[in-house]
Amino acid sequence: MNYGYDAIIIGTGQAGPPLARRLSGAGMSVAIVERHLFGGTCVNTGCIPTKAMVASAYTAHAARRGRDFGVTIDGDIRVYMKSVKARKDRIAERSQTGVERMLRGLPKCQVYTGHARFTSAREIGVGEQLLSADRIFINVGGRASVPLMPGLDQVPFLTNSSMMTLDTVPRHLVVVGGSYVGLEFGQMFRRFGSEVTIIEMAPRLVQREDAEISLAVQEVLLNEGITVRLNARCLRVSGEAGSIVAHVECEEGSPSIEGSHLLLAVGRRPNTEDLGLDAAGVSRDDRGYIVVNDQLETNVPGIWALGDCNRRGAFTHTAYNDFEIVASNLLDGTARRVADRISAERCSSIRRSAASVSPKRRHKAKGGRSWSQDDP
Repeated sequence: MNYGYDAIIIGTGQAGPPLARRLSGAGMSVAIVERHLFGGTCVNTGCIPTKAMVASAYTAHAARRGRDFGVTIDGDIRVYMKSVKARKDRIAERSQTGVERMLRGLPKCQVYTGHARFTSAREIGVGEQLLSADRIFINVGGRASVPLMPGLDQVPFLTNSSMMTLDTVPRHLVVVGGSYVGLEFGQMFRRFGSEVTIIEMAPRLVQREDAEISLAVQEVLLNEGITVRLNARCLRVSGEAGSIVAHVECEEGSPSIEGSHLLLAVGRRPNTEDLGLDAAGVSRDDRGYIVVNDQLETNVPGIWALGDCNRRGAFTHTAYNDFEIVASNLLDGTARRVADRISAERCSSIRRSAASVSPKRRHKAKGGRSWSQDDP
């Protein structure tokens, strides 16, 4: 059957649901399509569940250091991973349910569950149903990238999504990738009790940050007993479940690292290859990201791309800002642009400027608070 709407939104990440609410509030009829879990990466495998687990890991870390603060806890500090996972699942499910309930309660908004595919520049197929609109917004997010690594097809591995299903503490977690995702999971599971080794091909961790920040992060991890292997080359893996070996060529350290679990944290890729974008004539770049202009419009009039799938930012706050830009331009008559928001490069410039301020003035600017690696 064919259903016509003023707007169609594909995906319910950080941009889709608030856009549906704004469009609905403006009197438009809206169809929003979700093929799996409401809320996108942040709600299901990103910000919310990982920070719930970080909180559990920090609690274990603080309990072990109780004596440093004059607190004595009798007996060993033990982590029950099944309970950690159950708490995380409850928190994520509340957010997931809340997003779905909000969308289903919007006036003039119809929620569809299923896989959306373009059949033309104005039509979307969802199962047996055909939806049409003059405005279509793509908010399909991304997922973990799996590299072409020798031996990887022979051994089990984890990504940020499958890490969410673990209900036991790995004996030795080997993390390939020394950026945000890999470091967060590495520190988290070290605090849960795992031995952790982080392997990074570059000469330093978190390459996007300034060198002094990379060094500070590395020192924190080393102080917690995490092994860091930098300048790793010719990486390959072998072994089987419970006994996985990463073979590396590094300037220092053993050429092989044996672990029980392997986590791949080497970047993200957009969920765009199965949307039928060719049928709509929507352009993608060489990595599959949808090409957009400064107002987040694609090369096809009437089609926008928001969030992680457009390569204009891969964070919750940038995805939400994409919604703000599109909604303001469409409904408020403004001329907002992606270029107006603060980029990572501008943030680095601000940090460098702050670093030139005297320690006394920085302390005063923070309200007298001294931060340390042990702050929550």
